[in-house]
Amino acid sequence: MNETATLGGGCFWCLEAVYLDVEGVNAVESGYAGGHTRRPSYEQVCDGDTGHAEVVKVDFDPAKISYREILDIFFAIHDPTQVNRQGNDVGTQYRSVIFTHSDAQRETALQAIREIGEQGIYDGKIVTEVLPLGDNYWPAEAYHQNYFAQHPNQGYCSFVVAPKVAKFRQKFAHRIKAG
Repeated sequence: MNETATLGGGCFWCLEAVYLDVEGVNAVESGYAGGHTRRPSYEQVCDGDTGHAEVVKVDFDPAKISYREILDIFFAIHDPTQVNRQGNDVGTQYRSVIFTHSDAQRETALQAIREIGEQGIYDGKIVTEVLPLGDNYWPAEAYHQNYFAQHPNQGYCSFVVAPKVAKFRQKFAHRIKAG
């Protein structure tokens, strides 16, 4: 039986591009979570008034990749010490957040944060929020889905998304989908 992870770590195009390459991941959907507006548009989320974060919903097979491994990739491809930003993307919609689907996911996420913090990988304190997903998740507009694959030469994709994908492929070569 498949599981779902919902993660926010900056622009959803970056996370989506990485997770689409991960062995054991069946599907990735860009969307919005954690806010108070029903069915927000991209423009509303970018204005910062809806409370939503840009996220990806990652559908994965736990027999092929564990939730903890999904989180290890997450922490490697974004900076979890930045409050409400990733690089030049600034605003609450770019916050580092894990939306959990169960108590087990919550415990795993909190343990991962503790362990990564203790390892001293980052100079700053990890500020990643861990919150239950609840019922306020909305898929992003169709043009956001599979964005990097459709627009690899677009400026943001070339200079921001591509380096994150390259970092993932280098650090997690054993996790790349075959073929």
